[in-house]
Formats: sequence, C-alpha cells, structure tokens
Amino acid sequence: MEIDAIRAGKEKKLSGADLEDEDLSGSQLERSNLAGANLVGTDLSRSTLKGARLDGANLLGAQLNSSDLRATLLGANLMQADLSSADLRGSNLRGANLMGAKLARASLAGAFLSGANLTGVNLQGVDFRGADLRGANLNSANLKGANLAQADLQGASLSEANLEEADLRGANLAGASLAGANLLCAELEGANLEGLNLDRACLAGTSAAKSNS
Repeated sequence: MEIDAIRAGKEKKLSGADLEDEDLSGSQLERSNLAGANLVGTDLSRSTLKGARLDGANLLGAQLNSSDLRATLLGANLMQADLSSADLRGSNLRGANLMGAKLARASLAGAFLSGANLTGVNLQGVDFRGADLRGANLNSANLKGANLAQADLQGASLSEANLEEADLRGANLAGASLAGANLLCAELEGANLEGLNLDRACLAGTSAAKSNS
C-alpha cells in the first residue's frame, strides 16, 4: 500500500487497513473509508478527514491535532489520542472511547457523543454547544469553563466532575448525575434540572436556575 498515494487522497478504500505508526500528517482523506482500520500511533495531524468513515477504528495514541475530523467515528477507540485544536463539529462519536485523549481547544459543537467514555478527560474550555451527550460518562472530567450551552446531557454521569464557570445555559440535565461535582460560578439559566442528582455538589455562586419540568 503506497503511503504517498494515501496521503494525496488517491486511495479512499482503506477499511481494515493496517496503518499503525505511519506518518500521514497533512493527508487529504476527505470521504475516505477507514472503518475498522488500525491507526494506533498514526500521525494524522493537520489532515483533512471531513466526511470520512472511521467506525470502529483503533486510534489509540494517534496524532490528530489540528485536523478536520468532521467525520463518523462511531465506537472508535481514541484513548490517549491527541485531538487538540481538532475540528469535530457535528462528528458522530457515539460510543467512542476518549479516555486519556487530549482535547485542548477542540471544537465539539453539535457533535454526537451519546454513550461516549470521557472519564477523567481534560475538557477545560472545550466547545460542546448543542452537543448530544446523552448517557455519556464524564465522571471526574475537567470541564472548567467549558461551553455546554443547549447541550443534551440527559442521563449523563458527571460525578466528581469540575464544572467551575461552565456554561450550562439551556442544557438538558434531566436525570443526570452531578454527585460531588464542582459547579462553582457555573451558568444554569434555562437548564432542565428535572431528576438531577446534586448530592454533595458545590453550587456556590451559580446563577439562578429554573427547571423546565
């Protein structure tokens, strides 16, 4: 398999391909099929993957920083991957494993993350506006200053998460768990708090919130 051809976007059918540790930085992979591909440790930084299929791909430790990842990553393994400054707006990350991933300055506005594993991930300042995070695991995640306005967090688990100064205006938190979470100075106007578990949560300085129930 010619790496130069892949990098130039001449080879689109790459489902199940073994590209472990390859240097594919700056590649043109728009609308490529990488479903089930082995991309462990692969350098895909600054690459264009818009519209690509990466369902079930193994991206453990992959370099995806500054890439256009407006793609389908259903059930993908993104553990310890570098996604800093990546464009993930509207991406399908349902059921993806993002434990240990780097997401500094990444945009996940409108992304689909239902059932995703984000346990303990540093998500400080990340843009999650309008994202679907239903049933996602965000336990112990650092969401300080994150933008979660209008996000759907129904049934999500955010136990012990840091939501200091986070924007949760208009968010759906129905049935979510924020047990032991830090909500210091978080914005909660218009949020749906029906059935929300706030046991031991810090609510000091939070804005006035009204349940939409």
